Amino acid sequence: MASASPRRRDLLAASGFEVFCRPADVEELSEGLSPRDLVLANAALKALDVAPSFNGDLVLGADTIVVLEGEVLGKPRDLSHAAEMLGWLGGRMHEVLTGVCLLRAGTTNQCCFVESTRVYFRPLDKDLIDRYLNEINPLDKAGSYAAQEDHGRLIDRIEGSLDNVIGLPVAQVITAIETHFAELDTLEKLTGRK
Repeated sequence: MASASPRRRDLLAASGFEVFCRPADVEELSEGLSPRDLVLANAALKALDVAPSFNGDLVLGADTIVVLEGEVLGKPRDLSHAAEMLGWLGGRMHEVLTGVCLLRAGTTNQCCFVESTRVYFRPLDKDLIDRYLNEINPLDKAGSYAAQEDHGRLIDRIEGSLDNVIGLPVAQVITAIETHFAELDTLEKLTGRK
């Protein structure tokens, strides 16, 4: 996996994957593309950067963003920016997009896709935002929140994949592996499943 994300690693490990993490050393794109094209481009940049170190292995690059009314909300600059982001999201629906690029290192075999999930937030006041930010570290999270640590405080409901909001749509990754990397033993090798 071309990432140091503990959330992505944990999601894959919980599905039985043996995960090797090698963070990509790339400057992520941040503008000039639509949100969907942006996450796809960044996922591909990460996977392609790491692939030469893993000849023949399956490499996964991913990028997740929060989109509110067409505007991309990435990771906050600081706690003040995180509070501002949560204020924007309060009482509204936003979209979480994750771009995924899977490739077989040393070959031209690759599959890239975007998964979208709609997230509806409860109305948020300043006190709730401040308490929340004291409990989590928002600085490494797109949109300044952690769905896996929410427990109903911010999120009213989700339409789509919760795993996607956490950082990686694992069910869709498994489908992509089964569909695009058709070697009969690929999923068994990665997960020990038949």
